[in-house]
Amino acid sequence: MFLPGYKDLVKPQWVATLEELKLAGELPVSDLSRRLGMSYMAVKQYCEALKQLGYLERTRAPRRAVGRPEIFYRLAPKAALLFPQAGVGFSLDLLDNLRTLFGEAAPERLIFQYFQHRQERWQPRLAKARSIIDKATLLAGLREQDGCFARCKYDPEKGVRIEEYHQPLQPVFAKFPRAVGMELRMFEALLGTRVTRREIHAGRHGPARVDFEVATLGVL
Repeated sequence: MFLPGYKDLVKPQWVATLEELKLAGELPVSDLSRRLGMSYMAVKQYCEALKQLGYLERTRAPRRAVGRPEIFYRLAPKAALLFPQAGVGFSLDLLDNLRTLFGEAAPERLIFQYFQHRQERWQPRLAKARSIIDKATLLAGLREQDGCFARCKYDPEKGVRIEEYHQPLQPVFAKFPRAVGMELRMFEALLGTRVTRREIHAGRHGPARVDFEVATLGVL
């Protein structure tokens, strides 16, 4: 099943093409057009557009009869992101099961280990940055790779801050509030300075977000 949220945002012909290739594995344009009830040229155009975006791969196979090689398409690894994955519910169930099996503190120990691993993986990257601004910008980018929606901003009066408008772990934080402090300590260790976390609620002046205000210590 195609991830529901994307169906409202992309062309229905693209959705149909991706779902059909998910079911079939690999198809020539002629078979794909027949299955979709569309013209050969239209389907080829959709497939080429999806290939340019990185969601399809194209191969060619020689025809048995006289003629040009036949063009085949299949899903590229990037297309896996379009289909539902084991998500927050699965993670929370695992943490609950850990508590049952290994005791009350087990979930938080695992969450702590998660942030420790992130810190160890990102530390060498941030160590090459020349300034607090560079470090914060790089960290915001690394956070985006983890599914956050983040922006690093600098204001001459307020200093440096990372604004996060989406955090996939928010349901985990709601159930295990101490994880918020673990994340904050990871920020401070990576940036090498004090960081203040502020939750901004949605209102007339903007959407809900979490600000990580970075102490610049007079050096940017």
